[in-house]
Amino acid sequence: MIGGIIFLSILNFQFSISQTMVYLERAGNLSFDQERIADAQILKNNVVFRHEEALMYCDSAYFYENSNSLDAFGHVRFVQGDTLSGYCDKLFYDGNTRVARMRRNVRMIHGREKENPTVMTTDSLNYDRRANLAYYFTGGTVRDSLNTLTSVRGQYAPNKKQAIFSQEVKLVNPNFILTSDTLLYNTDTKVTDIVSPTTIVYEEETTITTSRGWYNTDTEQSMLLDRSVVAHNDGKTMTGDTIYYDKHIGFGQVIGRMEMRDSTQHATLYGQYGEMWEENNHGYATDSALMVDWSDSEHIAYIHADTLFTEELHYTDSALMDSTYRRVRAFFGVRVFRDDMQMTCDSMVYLGSDSTMHLYKKPICWSENQQISSDSITVYIVHGTVDHTVGNGNALCVMEDTLGHYNQMSGKEVTAYLKDGEVYMIDMSGNALTIYFPKEDDGTFVGLNTTESSYIRSFVFKREIQRILFTKETTGVLYPMDQIPQGADKMVNFFWADLIRPISPEDVFRKVHDY
Repeated sequence: MIGGIIFLSILNFQFSISQTMVYLERAGNLSFDQERIADAQILKNNVVFRHEEALMYCDSAYFYENSNSLDAFGHVRFVQGDTLSGYCDKLFYDGNTRVARMRRNVRMIHGREKENPTVMTTDSLNYDRRANLAYYFTGGTVRDSLNTLTSVRGQYAPNKKQAIFSQEVKLVNPNFILTSDTLLYNTDTKVTDIVSPTTIVYEEETTITTSRGWYNTDTEQSMLLDRSVVAHNDGKTMTGDTIYYDKHIGFGQVIGRMEMRDSTQHATLYGQYGEMWEENNHGYATDSALMVDWSDSEHIAYIHADTLFTEELHYTDSALMDSTYRRVRAFFGVRVFRDDMQMTCDSMVYLGSDSTMHLYKKPICWSENQQISSDSITVYIVHGTVDHTVGNGNALCVMEDTLGHYNQMSGKEVTAYLKDGEVYMIDMSGNALTIYFPKEDDGTFVGLNTTESSYIRSFVFKREIQRILFTKETTGVLYPMDQIPQGADKMVNFFWADLIRPISPEDVFRKVHDY
């Protein structure tokens, strides 16, 4: 029994230490009304209370000394230290729980007036002094030196300068408007922690859509997670698993399933990693990099390389008009698929000014059953379709027929002309050599014809050579089919690289060995 008394005494002693009393500091008038409010002191005129380091001012109040609480009315002012103050029409304060309940025309100010304080306004606000936490639940506004935030529910921790908002959250900044369902915000760093679907809109410029990450509302730097999108009003969008975006300098870095889309240039850049600068719209993609050019819906181009660079360049055309075009540079392991032509090379440059693709280092182009190679090849595109190609240096053209024979032409320079995605004419110049199998009208082979000339033009119809034109200085030999010397059916530089040819959009990612 004695132990129980000691234990209760200890509890009462601890409770008395943790519980401090509310003191009446001043009042112009004090009265009692036992019938109406038996337990209250009725105070009027310049009433002041003190609880620990907090002071409470009001016009009138009911003071419940036994329950260590009070109800304050009229021009209520709550002051804690020199950095936190609150204003309202009514205040209900419990000294035991240290909770202040402010009602009607509530305004709480954190910080000194000369230092751009944080101001919270609402109709109903509770301030838990023990947890140092203020919160509202019927709609409120938090305003600091830079931003104004509104929401249905909100809470603010003065010591951490951290606020949490939920339900119909709206942040208004001089440069943008942010809307969300739930948002964390620090009034000191001006950084928002994004934890729910959120939209950030720069009027007539940019819209950011994300569901997780952070955004510095002062520097306009952000880290956007969970497949976010940065969309510009000029038709350019940036999508990725993780995006670091600096709106101020116009820079974006994307990690994971990057997609940069330009609806004006009708092109999309993909990759697992990429960077983009809004100035001149230049950037690059790497790690599974892919450029899709959909400027012509009938002949979409799929370009893959280890690294792809893209940029907008400005020039003055022949009519002295300022124009803009896209330049794409592709490096290492370039593979291109179009339905009218497929290509491989080590590096490539595409110029939108004249719609040309420049292929370097072991370039090969395929169209139907024809293969063209040279030291370098330029592909000319007209109205979205390959019009012709020009190869310079060690040019070779190979055409496979249905029986496995290879018609061949070689020289210093080759030009192949296409119509509706099919080669119809080939010009070979500079020590031009040919090996081809002419046919009778009924389709039977005549033999093997080898020629040497300075210039050769061949006409192609339905994937077969119909006729060949030579210069006067041409020399040649025709071997009957049963008298073809061994090795005479292949040129010294002959190769057939059909195994490395991209045969579909997905096939551009296939790893292949050199021919």
